Amino acid sequence: MEGSVEAKERMTEIAIIGGGLAGCAAAITLARSGREVTLIEKEPLPHHKVCGEFLSQEALGTLTGLGIDPAEFGAASLHSVRLADAQRVTTSELPFVAMSLTRKRLDEELWQLAQRVGVRTLRGVRVQQLQRRAATWEAKLDGEDSVASSTTFLATGKHDLTGQPRPAGVQSGMVGFKMYYRLAPGQAQDLAGHVELVLFQGGYGGLQPVEDGMVNLCCLIHRDELQRLGGKWENLLEAMQRDCSHLRERLAGAEPLLERPLAISHIPYGFIRQETTDGIWYLGDQAAVIPSFTGDGMSIALHSGHLAAEMYLAGETADSYQKRLRNDVGRQVSLATVLSRGLVWSPSRCLFTTLVRGWPSVLGVVASKTRISADVRLA
Repeated sequence: MEGSVEAKERMTEIAIIGGGLAGCAAAITLARSGREVTLIEKEPLPHHKVCGEFLSQEALGTLTGLGIDPAEFGAASLHSVRLADAQRVTTSELPFVAMSLTRKRLDEELWQLAQRVGVRTLRGVRVQQLQRRAATWEAKLDGEDSVASSTTFLATGKHDLTGQPRPAGVQSGMVGFKMYYRLAPGQAQDLAGHVELVLFQGGYGGLQPVEDGMVNLCCLIHRDELQRLGGKWENLLEAMQRDCSHLRERLAGAEPLLERPLAISHIPYGFIRQETTDGIWYLGDQAAVIPSFTGDGMSIALHSGHLAAEMYLAGETADSYQKRLRNDVGRQVSLATVLSRGLVWSPSRCLFTTLVRGWPSVLGVVASKTRISADVRLA
């Protein structure tokens, strides 16, 4: 555990549960305004997460405002998107500046920044239960310790806190996997500057360079299709390369960098929280879950954390924040979910790929329409 907790209960003005992008963005913004913040993270060490790790210009703008420059940590620059299906590869320029950096590195840099600006941090500590007690929230931790706060921000990402489940999303039944590779030199050179969307039976994946010469392969597949493949990563990887020869070529001679892939299931894609009736400030994936192919999940997480902090400081309520965030991201999440469902369903996937072949610029249009508008500003 980072930070010593001598008493069984610690009092704080604001407790933030979850030390990822959204939680750290909120904590940093609040602490810089002199607020007392305790940031709680269940994982004891920096770690990888199932995430495409795509940073759009909106995400980069928020990070710059917080004092983080991904380029300083070796983030890869991205300028083009490719769509690879069974028949061909189509390329289009991205309509904005983008970069890519592992969550392990980015989350840790934000965590360290939070500490430097005065956030109290508890690491390697799991919140077992969150309950209302008179005028305070009580977060019961491992053992008998607890943190009491007048306000709670919930930023646990794709994992629900016990007693705080999200409803099912519009697109359910998807399972996510992630693996890092070191590509053969020629393949790494060809991929440089590009994010590639690869299509296969029952799902899709994204391939892009990150820092230190690594490449991130993050993919989604419907649970039924995964079961047909025996539920094994090895079978899925073989099926993806069989359905998409471009991916097979990319991974020829590649070295996997993790002992086993990261995996996650029960992701409520398309979920948008409509309101907050309990007074909790829900951030990131606890507020809205956009399908992975858009690459805007990190932007939404950062935006939600910063927005919530600014609205809290302005004296706004959790419900007014939730409605504002819904207005900021709802249209994009809904459109992205329609497209994501289409990419998984064979007939509509074929229609989409045919459209892209005829008008490659469609990829850029989709990229623009499925992310937070650059015109979004805090009220």
